Amino acid sequence: MTELNIDSERCNLCEKCLGVCPFAALKVEGGALQVTELCVLCGACVKKCPEDALGIAEVKKSVSRVDSGRWRGVWVVVERDPGRGAAAIEPVSCELAARARCLADELSTTLSAVVMGDALDDVTEELCRYSFDSIYRVESERLADFRSDIYASVLSELVMKKKPEILLCGATADGRAFFPRTAALLHTGLTADCTALAVDPARRILLQTRPAFGGNVMATIECPEHRPQMATVRPNVMPRPAPGPVRDVELIDFSPTSGALRSFVSVLETIEAEPGTAGLAEADVIVAGGRGVGGAEGFELLSELAGVLGGVVGASRAAVDSGWMPYARQIGQTGRVVQPGLYIACGISGAVQHLVGMRSADIVVAINTDPGAPIFEVADLGFVGDLKVIVPQFMRYLGDSARSMKKSTELEK
Repeated sequence: MTELNIDSERCNLCEKCLGVCPFAALKVEGGALQVTELCVLCGACVKKCPEDALGIAEVKKSVSRVDSGRWRGVWVVVERDPGRGAAAIEPVSCELAARARCLADELSTTLSAVVMGDALDDVTEELCRYSFDSIYRVESERLADFRSDIYASVLSELVMKKKPEILLCGATADGRAFFPRTAALLHTGLTADCTALAVDPARRILLQTRPAFGGNVMATIECPEHRPQMATVRPNVMPRPAPGPVRDVELIDFSPTSGALRSFVSVLETIEAEPGTAGLAEADVIVAGGRGVGGAEGFELLSELAGVLGGVVGASRAAVDSGWMPYARQIGQTGRVVQPGLYIACGISGAVQHLVGMRSADIVVAINTDPGAPIFEVADLGFVGDLKVIVPQFMRYLGDSARSMKKSTELEK
């Protein structure tokens, strides 16, 4: 492993390195320059030092064993969903709240939420409807726009001060951006895209389960030597609790250092998601298309079917890579994970990478010209044929059924 070396004989405490460190990981204390655990070995200070007193070198160290007795508590980093209102919480954060409550109870410890951003009063009140024992609020105008470097630095400062043993976050676009950076700052491990979480209470170890080798193997991963134990969890793989009444929850405000709030990134513009894509992960009915749709015009037919069923349109990676649909509609291992009541796969072969994103659907209907397509192995109902023929027939049937039901209702009256 590598570490930052400081040559105390060369260092004249000019403090030029302090000004260039993006993570405020250097400090002068006791008449000497010291490096903290926030250092990520970026090398900015090494280049700036006029005395060549700093250097990054390989060192041999035994595996670090933390004093796990000093680390207690389960934390969930809560993400906001501003598109649905100031108090709205990302659904995966609600799912984690319920599962993390069970983990905390098994470990006989507390459960805390961490929320970062600006104007947090509304979302804090909403969090009081869930089973958290305390809520850490990090409120700053610098956190109004998401920037992964700031979020990682702020969270790592809070973690080092309070020392939770388990730190969880949703595997959203933002979570996948800043949580790995946080793990690097904390010098601990991270298991990404988990689908199940459990604990070994005797050893106080988090058991983190996730698909591996394209979904063919389910691996359970442990992090016994370092704290906190960190994991991101895929949306829609855990039950989502209904919010209860507002409870009395301990509110703890945390003020990060100015160094943690420093960023080299400027947010120039925020582009709203295309209408309909934001609710893809929560949709009860999804009509998805793949390469077999044939082109962008084929998705117009799928949109009609989705409209009849009151659903939304999704796509496989092949369709997105072909430019027929935006990435926001991609379902699969590299896209969104969905859990609808009805999933209609049109022209999708059923590669394992796509199945990872929709295998939890209650009912799967597949339409494909290839009778040997893997999608039929997971489908509850399959149609072998041209979707451009089958989908219009399906819509006509739905229309006839709706009219028959309406007529029957009128006769009963």
